Amino acid sequence: MNRTLPPLASSHIVPSQHLADGFGRQEFISPAEQSVAATAHSCFAPMHYEPGYAYPLIVWLHGPDSNEDELRQVMPLISTRNFVAIAPRGTRQTESRFSTYSWDHTADGVAAAGERIADCIAIARHRLNICPDRIFVAGHAVGGTMAHRLGLEFPEQFAGAISLGGGVPRGLHMFKHINRARQLPLLLSVSPTKESKTASYSIEHVMDDLRFLHYAGMSLSLRLYPEGDELTTAMFEDLNDWVMEQFCPTGPVTAS
Repeated sequence: MNRTLPPLASSHIVPSQHLADGFGRQEFISPAEQSVAATAHSCFAPMHYEPGYAYPLIVWLHGPDSNEDELRQVMPLISTRNFVAIAPRGTRQTESRFSTYSWDHTADGVAAAGERIADCIAIARHRLNICPDRIFVAGHAVGGTMAHRLGLEFPEQFAGAISLGGGVPRGLHMFKHINRARQLPLLLSVSPTKESKTASYSIEHVMDDLRFLHYAGMSLSLRLYPEGDELTTAMFEDLNDWVMEQFCPTGPVTAS
């Protein structure tokens, strides 16, 4: 069933008991891991984790006015079994009575986001068995824009970049590795509005982004959803399917 979801926010996250053990939130890492990184993050281990299997990793970049604990709401909607996941805290604190953050798309903000993602990948690989060729960066809204930006800037580091409702980034030399970036699979999932609005991803904006990536020769999968459904369960289910297809493609069965 396709359900429209409430806004993703850490204050709304109450994981069920059977899922709670899969999450680990950490402000400061243990002394043994100090040499790896020291960044606020939330980590998810799949149910029935098998140490001998190298799991795909999803690095989740939360949306605006949220934080790394958003991962607790997201992963049960994607899959509780298929992936390890980790989420860094955003680079800019927002004006809120809660501990909420966003992503700053300045040169310094992008550099800081890249460092936090690198830290989180190192932390995940230190703790769990991760396949280095199956690391995906994904995010919602401004986090999705940052996921595409860093994927295109460092295409050799990721197996794919995913944005749910975040516009395609511009500027800051994002195509400086354009030939390699063209090999990176991109997923853009949006529920556009018919008219341009300041806080909405309009159909005009979507089409402009589509032309921009097409002219650049990028490998893009675009998924459109009904107007007004900013986030739905179908978006996360399709994200799971798309990621799995990147390394387990399905095709017609031929008789031998």
